[in-house]
Amino acid sequence: MTQPLFILALPRSYTSLIAGMLGQHPQTYGLPELNLFTVERLIEMWQDGKGKTAFVRFQRHGILRAVAEIFAGEQSSNAITMANHWVAARQNRSGMEVFRELATAVAPLMAIDKSPAHVVSPIYLERIYAAYPNAFFMHLTRHPINQGNSVMQIQEGNYALSVNSIDYSGNEAIVDPQIAWHDINLNIMELLEKVPQKQKLHVRGEDVMSDPLTELARICRWLGLRDDIEALEDMLHPELSPFSRVGPLNALFGNDPNFLRNPVFEPHIPKQPSLRAPLPWRPDGAALRPEVQHMALEFGYTH
Repeated sequence: MTQPLFILALPRSYTSLIAGMLGQHPQTYGLPELNLFTVERLIEMWQDGKGKTAFVRFQRHGILRAVAEIFAGEQSSNAITMANHWVAARQNRSGMEVFRELATAVAPLMAIDKSPAHVVSPIYLERIYAAYPNAFFMHLTRHPINQGNSVMQIQEGNYALSVNSIDYSGNEAIVDPQIAWHDINLNIMELLEKVPQKQKLHVRGEDVMSDPLTELARICRWLGLRDDIEALEDMLHPELSPFSRVGPLNALFGNDPNFLRNPVFEPHIPKQPSLRAPLPWRPDGAALRPEVQHMALEFGYTH
């Protein structure tokens, strides 16, 4: 059986773009954000209750669009209605069982999942590894200041509140996304300690942006996929994915809205600020915490 690839990364770490690129390889199938390992049973994704927000409802869009595309060959409103019935018939199944059914349906293509919600909790990551101990795990990172800046632009910084990014150490609580950058990457690293070396790979998103052919070829060789120029050129066009545009009204998203608005890949060299620079989102002008700087250095960010 073809093993899937799980891309493990924080939101705003080039996840949509790079997953979209890898999903255009002729031997892979790039899925939207399924979020299936965040629940024990599928019905939980449809249950509104305490602590649930409108954002959680958007997390259902990915599976609806995937089911519509895989089993109906389109993502029309009618196909999404069919997908809702498909989901309802499986409401008591585990997320793992539903993921396995989708991965089997696209076989022999390699299924690629990149749901950022999975990395928020070690519980979700353990579910993935328990279900797929032989899968490939790609740890994708972005410079902590650039990732933090990007997060702070989502919902005027309110998005950061959903991923434990509050600094309570001063007289006044401050939203600070570096906390989540450190803690969530630590979640990923702790899982990867259990994963055999050949099944894991660290990739800096900036390297893919600046030298895509070299980095994509490296990833392909690790996955055991073709790395010829035709396959690499296919991957330079994530906009050709059926999930790289806004869906119908009853399932609009399933991916980063910014990516859906502009899914075209444009090679560039991202500017990387000094790890000791004042953080633009902090009113006190503080820099990255020592533990964050140390982790960034581990990942190869030297500026």
